[in-house]
Amino acid sequence: MQPLVSIITPMYNNANVIKKTINSVLNQTYAHWELLLVDDASSDQIKAILKPFTESDSRIKLFTHKENKGAAEARNLGTKMATGNYIAFLDADDLWAANKLQLQVAQLQNNITDVSFGSYEWIDEENQALNKKVHALPQLEFGKLLKANYIGNLTGMYNSEKLGKIYTKDLKKRQDWLLWLEALKRSDKPAIGIQETIAYYRITEGSLSSNKTNLIKHNFNVYRKGLGFSKLKSLAYLIQFLFEHLFVKKRLIQPIASK
Repeated sequence: MQPLVSIITPMYNNANVIKKTINSVLNQTYAHWELLLVDDASSDQIKAILKPFTESDSRIKLFTHKENKGAAEARNLGTKMATGNYIAFLDADDLWAANKLQLQVAQLQNNITDVSFGSYEWIDEENQALNKKVHALPQLEFGKLLKANYIGNLTGMYNSEKLGKIYTKDLKKRQDWLLWLEALKRSDKPAIGIQETIAYYRITEGSLSSNKTNLIKHNFNVYRKGLGFSKLKSLAYLIQFLFEHLFVKKRLIQPIASK
């Protein structure tokens, strides 16, 4: 029997883009999935948009928070309700390539890894290509991931049957990084990166601008609060992160020819 993939999509006022996101799941060449949509108390018309999808396809399920709790809690509710062998994440404004699940299920079924991720491209708010690709590392071990987050959350998938369900920790930022660190910590195999484009990350106004103070604060909290390192050890890793982020990871973002 084919493994079931649980896809978790947190939503908050994404009525303008959610149709395209869901359609990118419906267009998957691998069809044995469930899509768990978690509405984090949206105030727009997203429920009305979702109704035709949930009524016409039993694989699409909607869960709702009565009050806004943030993306981390939304992902945790989706994880709690997931029934699949594998778990993947897709934010409400991002898209998947049609063969994304097929490629990753093949990897996990072949037992070469418990954690799969891949390359992705940038698109704008009108779904136009920005001709930039973030290349996945061919292989990723816990120690390398500890230096910087090399897994684009929209591309990640893990074997929950082997690793168990992984819940997001309550940090304001970088919860996805902690999740993938926990996945690799539980696994005895490195994560394997798919080199072809398997997803499309939507760049919105301000999404690439980063306040350096916040960058330092949020990443220090990953080490100090998320991983429980001492202040001194957290500071040492933060310095290592800044070097990795500024001089190593940025090389993976490459221009691509216009299509």
